[in-house]
Amino acid sequence: MRTALTIAGSDSSGGAGIQADLKTFAAHGVFGMSAITAVTAQNTMGVAGIETLPPAFVAAQIEAVVTDIPPDATKIGMLANAGIVSAVADCLLRHRLRHVVLDTTMIAKSRARLLDDDAIATLRDRLLPLADVVTPNAPEAEALTGIAVTSVADSARAARRLVELGARAALVKGGHLTGPAIDVLWDGTRMTELRADRMDSRHTHGTGCTLSAAIAARLALGDDLVSACRAAKAYVTQALARAPGLGHGQGPLRH
Repeated sequence: MRTALTIAGSDSSGGAGIQADLKTFAAHGVFGMSAITAVTAQNTMGVAGIETLPPAFVAAQIEAVVTDIPPDATKIGMLANAGIVSAVADCLLRHRLRHVVLDTTMIAKSRARLLDDDAIATLRDRLLPLADVVTPNAPEAEALTGIAVTSVADSARAARRLVELGARAALVKGGHLTGPAIDVLWDGTRMTELRADRMDSRHTHGTGCTLSAAIAARLALGDDLVSACRAAKAYVTQALARAPGLGHGQGPLRH
């Protein structure tokens, strides 16, 4: 059985974070493991509180997992602060973890901050060069590159810049733009547009977590990057279309 590790925060409502990641891994037939960076008190209407774990304990979780069950892919989500970013980077380097999918989780859909401002530079300098693919949305791509992302052409420019900053590939998501949902993937050689019809739904909680986890799962199963991203986008599109309609706010997907 193929394996995948998620390094991310916990979502008590089960729609995002490690809960969404583990459900997504399972849906793809991949055995999921986790290292928790933070614990959130949240539901579909917002984040009520966040408690971060000590960086050394985050590292201890990763060490315990990878020295026993080496992951075939690793997805990184909410990291909260610069100390955790550095601890995760150290583990990636020490264990040469492969198929690293970096979801640059900065702000929740409820607008709660999930990454300290002073940690953005650390993430850009230390984690981007270790990522096989980075998957920011438009605001996150702007924060990392300084490029305003308001169109597909802007997404392409930002994706190129992210690769220049060290990532092997960049998938800039188009969910914050208008029109069809177009994600732009640049792998250093080829620019690929991944298209889907935009859905008018309030049940979008955890879409970014789910997409990046699905990419990691597909890479763990042996897909090439373009195929993994296409399959992951199709998976999220179906999960959106079949959302169970739970909660009073931005509800979860059907993983």
